[in-house]
Amino acid sequence: MATTTLGKHGPRVGVQGLGCMGMSEFYGASDRAESLATLQLALDRGATLIDTADMYGSGDNERFIGEVIRKRRDEVIIATKFGFVRTPNDGLSFTLDNRPEYIHRAVDQSLQRLGIDTLDLYYMHRRVKDVPLAESIGAMADLVKAGKVRYLGLSEVTAEELQEAHGIHPITAVQSEWSLFARDVEARVVPMAAELGVAFVPYAPLGRGMLTGAGLSGAEGDIRGLLPQFSGPAGEHNRQLVTQVTALAGQLGVTAAQVALAWVHQRAQVHGLNVVPIPGTRHRVRLQENLQAAVLKLDAAALASLDSLAAAVQGQRLV
Repeated sequence: MATTTLGKHGPRVGVQGLGCMGMSEFYGASDRAESLATLQLALDRGATLIDTADMYGSGDNERFIGEVIRKRRDEVIIATKFGFVRTPNDGLSFTLDNRPEYIHRAVDQSLQRLGIDTLDLYYMHRRVKDVPLAESIGAMADLVKAGKVRYLGLSEVTAEELQEAHGIHPITAVQSEWSLFARDVEARVVPMAAELGVAFVPYAPLGRGMLTGAGLSGAEGDIRGLLPQFSGPAGEHNRQLVTQVTALAGQLGVTAAQVALAWVHQRAQVHGLNVVPIPGTRHRVRLQENLQAAVLKLDAAALASLDSLAAAVQGQRLV
Protein backbone atom coordinates (compact mmCIF):
# COMPACT_ATOMS: atom_id res chain seq x y z
CA MET A 1 0.00 0.00 0.00
CA ALA A 2 1.10 3.54 -0.68
CA THR A 3 2.05 5.58 2.37
CA THR A 4 1.60 9.15 3.53
CA THR A 5 2.75 11.29 6.44
CA LEU A 6 0.52 12.13 9.36
CA GLY A 7 0.93 15.88 9.64
CA LYS A 8 4.04 17.78 8.59
CA HIS A 9 6.38 15.80 10.81
CA GLY A 10 4.38 12.75 11.84
CA PRO A 11 4.98 9.06 11.14
CA ARG A 12 4.58 7.34 7.79
CA VAL A 13 1.44 5.24 7.59
CA GLY A 14 -0.53 3.41 4.95
CA VAL A 15 -2.95 5.72 3.12
CA GLN A 16 -5.80 3.76 4.68
CA GLY A 17 -6.03 2.48 8.24
CA LEU A 18 -8.37 0.30 10.28
CA GLY A 19 -10.97 1.33 12.83
CA CYS A 20 -11.41 -1.31 15.51
CA MET A 21 -14.45 -0.14 17.52
CA GLY A 22 -16.85 -2.67 16.02
CA MET A 23 -14.63 -5.55 17.07
CA SER A 24 -15.78 -4.96 20.64
CA GLU A 25 -19.29 -3.49 20.59
CA PHE A 26 -21.93 -1.19 19.11
CA TYR A 27 -22.46 -3.10 15.83
CA GLY A 28 -23.59 -6.41 17.26
CA ALA A 29 -21.63 -9.51 18.20
CA SER A 30 -18.27 -10.21 16.54
CA ASP A 31 -16.17 -13.30 15.99
CA ARG A 32 -12.98 -12.93 18.02
CA ALA A 33 -10.85 -15.19 15.80
CA GLU A 34 -12.00 -13.46 12.61
CA SER A 35 -11.38 -10.02 14.12
CA LEU A 36 -7.85 -11.03 15.10
CA ALA A 37 -7.23 -12.40 11.62
CA THR A 38 -8.51 -9.12 10.14
CA LEU A 39 -6.09 -7.15 12.29
CA GLN A 40 -3.19 -9.32 11.19
CA LEU A 41 -4.16 -9.00 7.55
CA ALA A 42 -4.42 -5.22 7.83
CA LEU A 43 -0.79 -5.06 8.94
CA ASP A 44 0.26 -7.55 6.28
CA ARG A 45 -1.30 -5.30 3.65
CA GLY A 46 0.25 -2.10 4.99
CA ALA A 47 -2.79 -0.60 6.75
CA THR A 48 -0.58 0.41 9.64
CA LEU A 49 -2.70 3.06 11.40
CA ILE A 50 -4.75 1.05 13.89
CA ASP A 51 -7.43 3.07 15.69
CA THR A 52 -9.04 2.36 19.05
CA ALA A 53 -10.20 4.25 22.15
CA ASP A 54 -10.38 3.58 25.85
CA MET A 55 -14.19 3.73 25.76
CA TYR A 56 -14.61 0.99 23.14
CA GLY A 57 -15.78 -1.99 25.11
CA SER A 58 -14.86 -0.05 28.28
CA GLY A 59 -11.21 -0.88 27.67
CA ASP A 60 -11.71 -4.33 26.17
CA ASN A 61 -10.87 -3.11 22.66
CA GLU A 62 -7.44 -1.90 23.75
CA ARG A 63 -6.74 -5.20 25.49
CA PHE A 64 -7.96 -7.10 22.42
CA ILE A 65 -5.80 -5.36 19.84
CA GLY A 66 -2.88 -5.30 22.24
CA GLU A 67 -2.56 -9.04 21.65
CA VAL A 68 -1.56 -8.29 18.05
CA ILE A 69 0.34 -5.04 18.22
CA ARG A 70 2.69 -6.15 21.01
CA LYS A 71 4.01 -8.86 18.72
CA ARG A 72 4.32 -6.52 15.70
CA ARG A 73 5.09 -3.25 17.43
CA ASP A 74 7.49 -1.91 14.80
CA GLU A 75 4.82 -2.28 12.09
CA VAL A 76 2.02 -0.45 13.88
CA ILE A 77 1.08 3.17 14.42
CA ILE A 78 -1.36 2.79 17.27
CA ALA A 79 -3.88 5.53 17.98
CA THR A 80 -6.15 5.64 21.00
CA LYS A 81 -8.29 8.27 22.68
CA PHE A 82 -9.43 9.62 26.02
CA GLY A 83 -12.39 11.74 27.06
CA PHE A 84 -15.46 9.50 27.32
CA VAL A 85 -16.08 8.08 30.79
CA ARG A 86 -18.51 5.15 30.60
CA THR A 87 -21.15 4.62 33.26
CA PRO A 88 -20.77 1.09 34.70
CA ASN A 89 -23.56 -1.31 33.69
CA ASP A 90 -25.03 1.21 31.23
CA GLY A 91 -23.31 1.00 27.86
CA LEU A 92 -25.06 4.02 26.36
CA SER A 93 -24.46 6.42 29.25
CA PHE A 94 -21.29 8.46 29.68
CA THR A 95 -19.71 11.71 30.85
CA LEU A 96 -16.77 13.63 29.38
CA ASP A 97 -13.52 14.53 31.13
CA ASN A 98 -10.63 16.66 29.84
CA ARG A 99 -9.08 17.56 33.19
CA PRO A 100 -5.28 17.19 33.32
CA GLU A 101 -5.43 14.78 36.25
CA TYR A 102 -7.84 12.57 34.32
CA ILE A 103 -5.68 12.66 31.18
CA HIS A 104 -2.65 11.47 33.15
CA ARG A 105 -4.65 8.57 34.63
CA ALA A 106 -6.22 7.68 31.30
CA VAL A 107 -2.95 7.41 29.38
CA ASP A 108 -1.43 5.08 31.98
CA GLN A 109 -4.49 2.85 31.85
CA SER A 110 -4.42 2.71 28.04
CA LEU A 111 -0.73 1.85 28.01
CA GLN A 112 -1.34 -0.94 30.53
CA ARG A 113 -4.24 -2.40 28.56
CA LEU A 114 -2.34 -2.27 25.27
CA GLY A 115 0.80 -3.67 26.93
CA ILE A 116 3.16 -1.11 25.39
CA ASP A 117 5.38 1.71 26.66
CA THR A 118 4.48 4.53 24.25
CA LEU A 119 1.39 5.52 22.29
CA ASP A 120 2.03 6.70 18.76
CA LEU A 121 -0.99 9.01 18.53
CA TYR A 122 -3.18 10.14 21.43
CA TYR A 123 -6.48 11.87 20.70
CA MET A 124 -8.75 13.99 22.81
CA HIS A 125 -11.91 12.07 21.89
CA ARG A 126 -14.26 15.00 22.57
CA ARG A 127 -13.69 18.52 23.83
CA VAL A 128 -15.14 19.65 27.16
CA LYS A 129 -15.80 23.37 26.80
CA ASP A 130 -15.33 24.28 30.45
CA VAL A 131 -11.74 22.96 30.53
CA PRO A 132 -9.42 25.46 28.83
CA LEU A 133 -7.39 24.02 25.97
CA ALA A 134 -4.30 25.46 27.62
CA GLU A 135 -4.88 22.98 30.45
CA SER A 136 -5.91 19.88 28.49
CA ILE A 137 -3.48 20.29 25.59
CA GLY A 138 -0.83 21.29 28.09
CA ALA A 139 -1.36 18.01 29.91
CA MET A 140 -1.17 16.10 26.63
CA ALA A 141 2.08 17.93 25.80
CA ASP A 142 3.46 16.78 29.16
CA LEU A 143 2.82 13.19 28.06
CA VAL A 144 4.99 13.78 25.00
CA LYS A 145 7.76 15.18 27.18
CA ALA A 146 7.46 12.14 29.45
CA GLY A 147 7.82 9.75 26.50
CA LYS A 148 4.38 8.22 26.97
CA VAL A 149 3.01 9.66 23.72
CA ARG A 150 4.69 10.53 20.40
CA TYR A 151 2.05 12.65 18.66
CA LEU A 152 -1.17 14.45 19.60
CA GLY A 153 -4.57 14.44 17.93
CA LEU A 154 -8.04 15.90 18.36
CA SER A 155 -11.44 14.47 17.45
CA GLU A 156 -14.59 16.38 16.43
CA VAL A 157 -13.29 19.88 17.21
CA THR A 158 -14.05 23.19 15.54
CA ALA A 159 -11.59 24.96 13.27
CA GLU A 160 -11.00 27.54 16.01
CA GLU A 161 -10.28 24.85 18.59
CA LEU A 162 -7.86 23.12 16.24
CA GLN A 163 -6.02 26.37 15.59
CA GLU A 164 -5.82 27.23 19.30
CA ALA A 165 -4.64 23.75 20.27
CA HIS A 166 -2.02 23.72 17.50
CA GLY A 167 -0.63 26.95 18.94
CA ILE A 168 -0.12 25.26 22.31
CA HIS A 169 1.48 22.08 20.96
CA PRO A 170 1.72 20.77 17.38
CA ILE A 171 -1.32 18.68 16.49
CA THR A 172 -0.51 15.81 14.15
CA ALA A 173 -4.00 14.63 13.19
CA VAL A 174 -7.63 15.63 13.52
CA GLN A 175 -10.31 12.95 13.39
CA SER A 176 -13.92 13.62 12.42
CA GLU A 177 -16.67 11.94 10.48
CA TRP A 178 -16.25 12.63 6.76
CA SER A 179 -18.05 10.77 4.03
CA LEU A 180 -20.41 11.13 1.11
CA PHE A 181 -23.14 11.49 3.72
CA ALA A 182 -21.28 13.82 6.12
CA ARG A 183 -19.46 16.78 4.57
CA ASP A 184 -19.93 19.53 7.17
CA VAL A 185 -16.21 19.41 8.07
CA GLU A 186 -15.35 20.71 4.60
CA ALA A 187 -16.68 24.17 5.49
CA ARG A 188 -14.04 25.12 8.08
CA VAL A 189 -12.25 22.23 9.80
CA VAL A 190 -10.77 20.67 6.66
CA PRO A 191 -9.40 24.00 5.35
CA MET A 192 -7.91 24.77 8.76
CA ALA A 193 -6.23 21.36 8.91
CA ALA A 194 -4.80 21.93 5.43
CA GLU A 195 -3.54 25.38 6.42
CA LEU A 196 -1.83 24.07 9.56
CA GLY A 197 -0.41 20.96 7.92
CA VAL A 198 -2.48 18.65 10.13
CA ALA A 199 -3.47 15.27 8.71
CA PHE A 200 -7.16 14.37 8.57
CA VAL A 201 -8.37 10.95 9.71
CA PRO A 202 -11.98 10.41 8.59
CA TYR A 203 -13.90 7.96 10.74
CA ALA A 204 -17.13 6.37 9.51
CA PRO A 205 -16.16 7.02 5.87
CA LEU A 206 -18.74 4.39 4.92
CA GLY A 207 -21.54 6.13 6.79
CA ARG A 208 -21.39 3.56 9.62
CA GLY A 209 -21.99 0.88 7.00
CA MET A 210 -24.94 2.53 5.27
CA LEU A 211 -22.86 3.47 2.21
CA THR A 212 -21.96 -0.17 1.61
CA GLY A 213 -25.54 -0.77 0.52
CA ALA A 214 -26.04 -3.39 3.21
CA GLY A 215 -28.96 -3.08 5.59
CA LEU A 216 -28.75 -3.12 9.37
CA SER A 217 -28.00 -6.48 10.93
CA GLY A 218 -30.84 -6.20 13.42
CA ALA A 219 -28.57 -7.98 15.88
CA GLU A 220 -28.74 -7.29 19.58
CA GLY A 221 -26.19 -4.62 20.49
CA ASP A 222 -26.28 -2.87 17.11
CA ILE A 223 -26.92 0.73 18.11
CA ARG A 224 -27.31 2.06 14.58
CA GLY A 225 -31.03 1.41 14.66
CA LEU A 226 -31.23 4.10 17.35
CA LEU A 227 -29.46 6.75 15.26
CA PRO A 228 -31.52 9.40 13.45
CA GLN A 229 -29.99 8.74 10.02
CA PHE A 230 -30.84 5.03 10.21
CA SER A 231 -34.33 4.98 11.65
CA GLY A 232 -37.86 5.94 10.64
CA PRO A 233 -38.65 7.96 7.52
CA ALA A 234 -35.17 9.52 7.51
CA GLY A 235 -33.57 6.09 7.41
CA GLU A 236 -35.73 4.99 4.50
CA HIS A 237 -35.00 8.22 2.63
CA ASN A 238 -31.24 7.81 3.15
CA ARG A 239 -31.32 4.20 1.97
CA GLN A 240 -32.86 5.45 -1.25
CA LEU A 241 -29.91 7.83 -1.65
CA VAL A 242 -27.53 4.89 -1.29
CA THR A 243 -29.05 3.32 -4.40
CA GLN A 244 -27.38 6.09 -6.40
CA VAL A 245 -24.00 4.97 -5.04
CA THR A 246 -24.67 1.30 -5.72
CA ALA A 247 -25.85 2.09 -9.27
CA LEU A 248 -22.66 4.01 -10.01
CA ALA A 249 -20.57 1.22 -8.48
CA GLY A 250 -22.30 -1.27 -10.75
CA GLN A 251 -21.44 0.82 -13.80
CA LEU A 252 -17.79 0.93 -12.73
CA GLY A 253 -17.58 -2.75 -11.83
CA VAL A 254 -16.70 -2.04 -8.20
CA THR A 255 -18.60 -2.01 -4.90
CA ALA A 256 -20.48 0.84 -3.24
CA ALA A 257 -18.00 0.78 -0.37
CA GLN A 258 -15.12 1.23 -2.77
CA VAL A 259 -16.83 4.19 -4.44
CA ALA A 260 -17.46 5.83 -1.05
CA LEU A 261 -13.86 5.38 0.09
CA ALA A 262 -12.37 6.48 -3.22
CA TRP A 263 -14.49 9.63 -2.97
CA VAL A 264 -12.97 10.48 0.42
CA HIS A 265 -9.43 10.02 -0.89
CA GLN A 266 -10.06 12.22 -3.91
CA ARG A 267 -12.02 14.86 -2.02
CA ALA A 268 -9.04 15.31 0.29
CA GLN A 269 -6.85 15.99 -2.73
CA VAL A 270 -9.16 18.86 -3.70
CA HIS A 271 -8.40 20.43 -0.33
CA GLY A 272 -4.65 19.72 -0.49
CA LEU A 273 -4.86 17.57 2.59
CA ASN A 274 -3.20 14.37 3.75
CA VAL A 275 -5.98 11.95 4.57
CA VAL A 276 -6.04 8.47 6.13
CA PRO A 277 -9.57 7.06 6.30
CA ILE A 278 -10.14 4.39 8.96
CA PRO A 279 -13.11 2.29 7.83
CA GLY A 280 -13.98 -0.24 10.46
CA THR A 281 -14.49 -3.90 9.71
CA ARG A 282 -14.33 -7.25 11.49
CA HIS A 283 -13.99 -9.39 8.37
CA ARG A 284 -11.02 -10.08 6.13
CA VAL A 285 -13.08 -10.07 2.96
CA ARG A 286 -14.37 -6.56 3.73
CA LEU A 287 -10.88 -5.39 4.61
CA GLN A 288 -9.57 -6.55 1.25
CA GLU A 289 -12.46 -4.80 -0.48
CA ASN A 290 -11.84 -1.55 1.39
CA LEU A 291 -8.11 -1.51 0.74
CA GLN A 292 -8.65 -1.79 -3.01
CA ALA A 293 -10.46 1.55 -2.90
CA ALA A 294 -7.18 3.32 -2.16
CA VAL A 295 -6.16 2.93 -5.82
CA LEU A 296 -9.58 3.48 -7.39
CA LYS A 297 -9.87 6.75 -9.33
CA LEU A 298 -13.31 8.22 -9.99
CA ASP A 299 -13.62 10.37 -13.10
CA ALA A 300 -15.19 13.84 -13.18
CA ALA A 301 -18.59 12.52 -14.21
CA ALA A 302 -18.68 10.04 -11.33
CA LEU A 303 -17.64 12.68 -8.82
CA ALA A 304 -20.26 15.09 -10.12
CA SER A 305 -22.99 12.46 -9.74
CA LEU A 306 -22.07 12.03 -6.08
CA ASP A 307 -21.61 15.69 -5.22
CA SER A 308 -25.07 16.51 -3.89
CA LEU A 309 -25.75 13.41 -1.80
CA ALA A 310 -24.72 14.85 1.55
CA ALA A 311 -27.06 17.81 1.18
CA ALA A 312 -29.98 15.41 0.70
CA VAL A 313 -29.29 13.26 3.79
CA GLN A 314 -31.95 13.45 6.50
CA GLY A 315 -31.38 13.09 10.24
CA GLN A 316 -28.57 14.51 12.33
CA ARG A 317 -25.33 12.58 12.47
CA LEU A 318 -23.96 11.27 15.76
CA VAL A 319 -21.18 13.57 16.99
